[in-house]
Amino acid sequence: MSEQLKVKTMQEFMAEGKQPEILFWVGSAGSYDDRAKKISRAFVKLLNKAEVDFAVLGTEESSTGDVAKRAGNEFLFQMQAMMNIELLNGYEIKRIVTCDPHSYNTIKNEYPGLGGNYDVVHHTEYLKELLDNGRLQITGDGYKGKRITFHDPCYLGRANSVFDAPREVLAKTNADLVEMKRHKKTALCCGAGGAQMFKEPEKGDMDINVMRTQDALETNPNIIATGCPYCNTMMTDGIKAHEKEDSVTVMDVAELLAKSQGL
Repeated sequence: MSEQLKVKTMQEFMAEGKQPEILFWVGSAGSYDDRAKKISRAFVKLLNKAEVDFAVLGTEESSTGDVAKRAGNEFLFQMQAMMNIELLNGYEIKRIVTCDPHSYNTIKNEYPGLGGNYDVVHHTEYLKELLDNGRLQITGDGYKGKRITFHDPCYLGRANSVFDAPREVLAKTNADLVEMKRHKKTALCCGAGGAQMFKEPEKGDMDINVMRTQDALETNPNIIATGCPYCNTMMTDGIKAHEKEDSVTVMDVAELLAKSQGL
């Protein structure tokens, strides 16, 4: 990788006797999936540009246990969660930011019952915060005249009522925001939630991701924006199913922001 990203681990912070502003929870997809790694990278570039003092757990980070829990393996979930909580509490972590709504939902809503209490923020909320505080500025009109429709990830929108932050961040790019008929509270799942990401869909008339992509294509977009690595995969596959990959791209909010800044 030619570009140098500045990423420090919690271990390095501890060795210096310092605490980071935030812990960036990368998540399984953001760590291992090639497409999702680009989202992690874009977010880190934005954090570096805003001069945020952030840390990652690096090799100490383990799965949040979301998939195990959704698939019905409560025992495995508790094991994974307890391991993470022990680590996070050992480091005295206060604030966690993640690009993955599944990690966000699990750490925010399910870890407190197991002794893990943190201020958990989705990356779109954190980017909005950085923009509001003037630590990040959006310049240029790279997206002026482009039509962007935002797909609400279930665990961000319907489950946690975070609807405005991603849209406010996208609005800063000067693009034209167009809403699908099913959006915010009535948004449709991309088809990957509840561990469905890791199995083939049941028999039916149409795959959920193809149906959801159809919703998006009705807005005649140039870009389908989302804030979740799983949604990104499902919508990208949907675009291929509709044979629209030449005219429509799927991008994370962080990628759109980073690209508008030439990062």
